[in-house]
Amino acid sequence: MKKLVLAAALTAAASTAFAGSVAEPVIEAPVIVEEATSSSSGIILPLILLAVVAAAVAAD
Repeated sequence: MKKLVLAAALTAAASTAFAGSVAEPVIEAPVIVEEATSSSSGIILPLILLAVVAAAVAAD
């Protein structure tokens, strides 16, 4: 009886070890996300500097 249980357990373990197919696994390409820069991001700093200079001139 012990041999029968052992044989059944080994058969069950061996059948799950070979589950699946021999086809190559499908690996998805990683998604590359680039941060979008707005068109106004290059103009904000000069506008702030212009406002500071205008405030300094107006204060004199």
